[in-house]
Amino acid sequence: MALSGIQIYKLLPQTNCKDCDFPTCLAFAMKLAAKQVELSLCPHVSDEAMAQLSEAAAPPVRPFALSSNGHEVKAGNEVVLYRHEKTFYSRPGLFLRVYDSESPAEIKAKVTPADAYKVDYVGMNLEISGFVIQSNGGSFVGAVKAVREVSSRPLILIGRPEALEAGLAVLAEGEKPMIGHANQENWQAMAELAKKRNAALAVSADTIDEMVDLTGKITEAGAKDLVLAPTQRGFHGALTANTVARRMALKSNFRPLGFPIISFPGDVSDPATEIMLAAQAIGKYSGFIVLDHFSPETIYPLLVLRENIYTDPQKPIQVQPGVYEINNPSPESPVLVTTNFSITYFSVANEVESAGLPAWLLVTEAEGMSVLTAWAAGKFDAERIAKDVKRFEVGDKVSAKRIVLPGHTAVLSGELEEELPDWNVLVGPREAVDIPAYMKQAL
Repeated sequence: MALSGIQIYKLLPQTNCKDCDFPTCLAFAMKLAAKQVELSLCPHVSDEAMAQLSEAAAPPVRPFALSSNGHEVKAGNEVVLYRHEKTFYSRPGLFLRVYDSESPAEIKAKVTPADAYKVDYVGMNLEISGFVIQSNGGSFVGAVKAVREVSSRPLILIGRPEALEAGLAVLAEGEKPMIGHANQENWQAMAELAKKRNAALAVSADTIDEMVDLTGKITEAGAKDLVLAPTQRGFHGALTANTVARRMALKSNFRPLGFPIISFPGDVSDPATEIMLAAQAIGKYSGFIVLDHFSPETIYPLLVLRENIYTDPQKPIQVQPGVYEINNPSPESPVLVTTNFSITYFSVANEVESAGLPAWLLVTEAEGMSVLTAWAAGKFDAERIAKDVKRFEVGDKVSAKRIVLPGHTAVLSGELEEELPDWNVLVGPREAVDIPAYMKQAL
């Protein structure tokens, strides 16, 4: 049962020592009740209070991570239903599934390009999270070995307990995989195997009541890192199952459903429908998403969607400040200036790059704000621009010292001339789409 902030406060030392980095014990208690901090921040709480507060301090969705050879896929730890309320924490892992009925050569041919896929997106690497190996009447051990020969990413193993035990024996010591699925018939054997190999355990059920019954029995048996695997596969069924489970976990603090969710868009036969189901699963509320098809043109939009949803709504996606080269600029090429808001950066960079014009693009630190917003907030001014020109040694890269301000901030030109007396300060167009024409005519 969840405790209120006042109830938690009564169990704290009430010394206002500030060792938790909060001004008062009451402020810390309120944050603890909202699941926004951990109880471990208070070094003075008594053992008796610790035991009473453990339930209140535990996240409503149990956190854990699948891991293997330096790769990690985090799940759980969510505290809100809607991104605008706060933020989502654990990006869902996108996994590609292979079957043991496929030959080792077929498995490797499917896994290798997916494992190698990596795209730089605003300074973040977009890549697949891991692989699923599902028993389908072939050599399960052979399939696990085939995947491990070409990939070291985390694995999800699906099959009967005896096949899973043999497959787990292939994995290196210290890996944390997921196994599935536990159901009414095999849950005892699956729970024992999960405990033995420190694996997460996917629990499959047709209804919420059956899921609650299963997770209760399995946690009592000692397996803690569970994953909910509803059997619904269509848009409506999957959305309903995921939403009900997540809402009960967050709004009612209902522990039997307080676990990450795994979805299987790959179970549908149509690849186009699979992608749409995967997109729905990213938004509502899957921690692991299993696909049967991989291609760069389909995985990229899913990964970008995931990044856009799993960001702090109060902190826009940012580009790393610095000097970016566009079309192999020379020392004679101009220096364009913008902020580190990702959309601003891409708008400018794409227009210049597509026009084939060489330029240096100075991206200044503006806390992820657009040009006008940053200027109005005092985060994009002559002093900051000049500071970044010197910090990134832009003057050493160019001989023709021409620096171009965004047209909306023409008012800064005089001040920037004072800050950079050796530079020719120019004012460019207001819109990124007009930059190529400006460069051809004025530079």
